[in-house]
Amino acid sequence: MRLRAETRREGVLLLLIVLVLFGFSLVIENYLSARLFNRVSASVAILAILAIGQTLVVLTRNIDLSVGSIVGFTAYFVGQQLSLDNDIHPLVAVSMAVGLGAVLGACNGVLVAYCRVPAIIVTLGTLALFRTILVEYSDAQTILTVNLPQWLIDLPRLNVVSYERLHLRVVVAVMLGVAVLFQLLLRYSSFGRRLYAIGSSPEAARNAGFPTQRLVFIAFVLCGALAGLTGFLFLARFGNITVVAGIGQELKSVAAVVVGGINIFGGSGSVLGAVLGASLIDLLENSLIRSLQISEFLRDALLGMLILAAVAVDSVLMRRRRDR
Repeated sequence: MRLRAETRREGVLLLLIVLVLFGFSLVIENYLSARLFNRVSASVAILAILAIGQTLVVLTRNIDLSVGSIVGFTAYFVGQQLSLDNDIHPLVAVSMAVGLGAVLGACNGVLVAYCRVPAIIVTLGTLALFRTILVEYSDAQTILTVNLPQWLIDLPRLNVVSYERLHLRVVVAVMLGVAVLFQLLLRYSSFGRRLYAIGSSPEAARNAGFPTQRLVFIAFVLCGALAGLTGFLFLARFGNITVVAGIGQELKSVAAVVVGGINIFGGSGSVLGAVLGASLIDLLENSLIRSLQISEFLRDALLGMLILAAVAVDSVLMRRRRDR
């Protein structure tokens, strides 16, 4: 039985993650431990949710570079509301973050889908615009952990399942739920199949009668909503939120997507690939910066090289398929 290209890429990613774990275990004492799993799994969960949203957009041959600013804006806004009123219900706070993210994503979607402005131009502009609005809105004030409700402070350490020193955090469970939901949505729904069709051939999708503008718009709205959810989890994890919150998340999300096998030219990829890509990216970041004390500049250089390598591999694979 011949494996699909996506399945082969996911298998290669799993092998890479195992090799990375083995390699770092040789140079870092007590590297393979429950502490590593507990620390990395929580940060992977946050990046993976953002990467899933980016996947929806990339499948349609677009990209969203504003997700980092959306994460920062929603984290700050929700944090401010919770600081002012500690009695806000958790579900209301989550809905607030997701709704605000969806509105910001809709701004991108309207410009890309209906005004036909290239996504890279639109989201590069809104990356700066949303961040500027946050700077003006914040008035140089910082959201402090001491002003947040106790349930939010306790959320990152809340476990769903524990086995000895291994803990499955609520944050990880949320990510797994989001991943399963969108994997099923892309694989088995008409919406998911149409996203793949748009990315494979926009002209053919239009000729087939697909509402391509509406579908691209919805992809950006969902990407914004998941960025908003990421912002809420970012707030829960770090507590102290300033105007620079979320900076650099757009690069990480793009890296996770392309490393995870989602074709930057659209039309192929999976949510599982995005989650594995996020796992590899975050594992490298945690190991290089926290354990080996590598500078953040070298980390960004590594992310850039991973993106270039992944795009180059996709280009070669596409050329081979066309030749066949």
